Amino acid sequence: MTSYRLAEGGLVDRSRPLSFTVDDKPYIGFEGDSLASALLANGRMLMGRSFKYHRPRGVLTAGAAEPNALMTIGEGGRTEPNTRATMQELYQGLVAQSQNRWPSLDFDIGSFNSLLSPFLSAGFYYKTFMWPAALWERLYEPFIRKAAGLGKASYETDPGLYEKQWAHCDLLVIGGGVTGLAAALTAGRAGARVILLDENARIGGGLLAETATIGGTPASDFVSTTLAELESLSNVVVLARTTAFGWYDGNVFGAVERVQKHVADPKPNLPVERLWRIVAKEAILATGAEERPLVFGGNDTPGVMMAGAVRTYLNRYGVAPGRRVAIFTTNDSGYALARDLEAAGVTLAAIIDSRTVGAASDTYSGPARVVHGGYVSDTRGGKALSSITVFKDGRMEKLSVDALAMSGGFSPVIHLACQRGGKPEWSDENGAFVVREDRRGLALAGAAAAVTGLSACLASGAAKATALLAGLGFKVEAAEFGAVEGDIVAPATKPVWSVPGIKGKAFVDYQNDVHRRDIALALREGYGHVELAKRYTTNGMATDQGKLSNVNAIGLLAEARGISPGDVGTTTFRPFYTPVSFGALAGTSHGRHFQPVRRSPLHDWARKNDAQFVETGLWYRSSWFPRAGETTWRESVDREVKTVRSNAGLCDVSMLGKIEITGNDAAEFLNRIYSNSVLNLSVGRARYGLMLREDGFIYDDGTVSRLEKGRFLVTTTTAYAAGVMNHLEFCAQVLWPELDVRLASVTDQWAQMSIAGPRSRLILQSIVDEDISNDAFPFLAVREVSLFGGRLSGRLFRISFSGELAYELAVPAGYGESTADALMEAGKEHGICAYGVEALGVLRIEKGHVTHNEINGTVVPADLGFGKMVSAAKDDFIGKHMLGREGLNDPDRPQLVGVKPLDPATTFRSGSHILKKGAAAILENDQGYVSSSCFSPHVGSTIGLALVKHGASRHGEEVLVWNGLGDEYTPARLCDPVFFDPTNERLKV
Repeated sequence: MTSYRLAEGGLVDRSRPLSFTVDDKPYIGFEGDSLASALLANGRMLMGRSFKYHRPRGVLTAGAAEPNALMTIGEGGRTEPNTRATMQELYQGLVAQSQNRWPSLDFDIGSFNSLLSPFLSAGFYYKTFMWPAALWERLYEPFIRKAAGLGKASYETDPGLYEKQWAHCDLLVIGGGVTGLAAALTAGRAGARVILLDENARIGGGLLAETATIGGTPASDFVSTTLAELESLSNVVVLARTTAFGWYDGNVFGAVERVQKHVADPKPNLPVERLWRIVAKEAILATGAEERPLVFGGNDTPGVMMAGAVRTYLNRYGVAPGRRVAIFTTNDSGYALARDLEAAGVTLAAIIDSRTVGAASDTYSGPARVVHGGYVSDTRGGKALSSITVFKDGRMEKLSVDALAMSGGFSPVIHLACQRGGKPEWSDENGAFVVREDRRGLALAGAAAAVTGLSACLASGAAKATALLAGLGFKVEAAEFGAVEGDIVAPATKPVWSVPGIKGKAFVDYQNDVHRRDIALALREGYGHVELAKRYTTNGMATDQGKLSNVNAIGLLAEARGISPGDVGTTTFRPFYTPVSFGALAGTSHGRHFQPVRRSPLHDWARKNDAQFVETGLWYRSSWFPRAGETTWRESVDREVKTVRSNAGLCDVSMLGKIEITGNDAAEFLNRIYSNSVLNLSVGRARYGLMLREDGFIYDDGTVSRLEKGRFLVTTTTAYAAGVMNHLEFCAQVLWPELDVRLASVTDQWAQMSIAGPRSRLILQSIVDEDISNDAFPFLAVREVSLFGGRLSGRLFRISFSGELAYELAVPAGYGESTADALMEAGKEHGICAYGVEALGVLRIEKGHVTHNEINGTVVPADLGFGKMVSAAKDDFIGKHMLGREGLNDPDRPQLVGVKPLDPATTFRSGSHILKKGAAAILENDQGYVSSSCFSPHVGSTIGLALVKHGASRHGEEVLVWNGLGDEYTPARLCDPVFFDPTNERLKV
């Protein structure tokens, strides 16, 4: 037996002892223990240190709201900080470390902060670190960063698996206590698809600590019998260790299942955690109510616990909270605990009841002394409670106790119900914030709906399930559970916010060390609004998100202002209800699977031709194609560029986004999307198009091809393909739903290759059956063509990104590799080469073609010389009216120019700044920056495109290109952005 373990009782398996270590010290517990219950059984009250003052802290609760007993569990990559000892199941070999202390939990130098508490009140960060400003980066910020946080994450790779899963059901029941079990059983018997989930290791909630009987059987046996029936029903799924953390649109609920957080060696074929996305036709919130602490001096001393938690440790785990216990209560629930303590043989020193009379106190006949109208005003003890001070009628009395159970009333757990805009209302009748009516898709039942008593909660869960299922068309029979005996129904009483006679610190938020005087200070300094008070004091901003502290803080603000807590209101409820690991959110998307890898239909063709690949977005793209004797990438790229200009080259452009738009109103739709006209585009022709955002800035560019009267194909940049598709879908569904338009992404359906260079027509003509001469197939022509003597059909576009005679050929994806092989074979006699994105970049910069290096989200058409592509004749298009803003027509806006060094032997980099000749390298002299740069084998030097103030009027001006990171200064000249074939003679031959 350990020092505080009862000789009998509890639901732990005493035949299966488990050894574990905390801070390298060995302990013994039993299967069924939580880490917190096992430590209490061993007499260890000190479990953590508070965040700001590093005060000694013991366990306060027995569930997910625990603010104090946070520990780091596991070793190496399996290390998980900030784990609640109350939620961590004990297993053989568990290794835990306490947090936020140095050098040890028993002797923590950080506790020196308690002596500085007069200087560390609410808002001290704002007041202290403002001056002198020079010390911010050297002293203040490093200090704050070092002090911030609780546990420390591991730098080692987590070897665990994580996964995500969808589920659908008729009824989702959140909470596996008495209400949730009644609802799930009712729905399960009716044949509905039911999912019952609960965050605890064992389903049953408060019933596992209850001594009452239901239908003549103990409450824990009722749980076992009910679960057995639920698990026998094929239409019911029961998920223990699963927390519903969020409620989203479409009645989708997010939940995390801790699949293997309770085992020493997780099975390699199972996830450690599983993130569920549950779509429910209806849902019942049966999350119960959270017991509220009382705010009195020293209420954070180890040994002070919630009364419900003490009852759980006593009845579920067979652990006494101490040898001499007192109860401080404002309601009847304290007497249920008194009864259980006395039955277990634990000495009950006194019951301090803030009420002068009370239903349960009037009928209490136990041996303990009852102090009516009394309060616990202060406690004594450092690392363990030694005594309390009882205040009554102006007199103080000291009682020697080593444990104190407190109950300040109950707050329904309504977080999920308020995550989608709902605001809780204050109920004087219930002494709590409640949700008055069911939200659409989510109904409240049991204690979450302010229902009290086991019998009433059973009825509430069954009735709510019956009503919801009836609305779904199910025939439901009323469930019979039998009479409840031994239950104490604790009616709500008036909350106690301020306890008289306090001398020590009375904490509201245990984790952030926010005490009563901090709340008062925030009010005095003008931060009395509930949202401002939260941020000024940090109340409710810890990992428990104010589950225990928020209502008390609101009550204190209301009391100080002389208004109702309802007038103060609550802070905003948001996901996540409890912390969720990054592993669960990422699922399988990490390491090699961080994001999907996309390979073009020509990937194998490129690999056969010795391509060097580069990741661009989600794609692997061929970067260059080295040949024997070439020792650097630049040699390969220069050769490819020269070959394209002199002979021909083939480049994979399958990654471009391709979207088909069909329908009677397709032309009108695209005319509203693009800044230039689409209505006058003829069938069989293509046009370069600019797509603007609503604020007038360029969003994306590409081509628009009219395949038929009501059928268009638009291309997008590789990186923006998905974004443009989403944008078009939004426009079609939300902005103009009256238009007859259908959209389909066809990027993956086509292998597309660019054949560029003066000999490209000769090469293409060998496989294209139709005439593609300049007269028959002019620049910007589009046509479906027959290939290989009618064996294959494809789409041919006469489009050029290189400035050369060029075509883009699209064939069904499965024929991409063989078509490219045929073109390379046909092109041998014409000197064809494969070229990659590096050469493509050089070719486009030589011609002054822009990409998203220039279309960076801050430019409008005129900045790039595209002013004529903004149609003045069109009534409207996205971004038109915002283009008229004064700032977007400022003459000082940067404009596209070319840049080349005065000395061809020198170079510069993209991102370098442009300064006037002779100007100092300071921000005030910045004229713009180099957006793209490369070495041009035709110009014989580095060239670049830049965005420069008044750039269009500064051609010929000498400037300085400055790279502060590389300490590079390159004299250069601004010029026309077209470096090669400025009259485009090579394009239309």
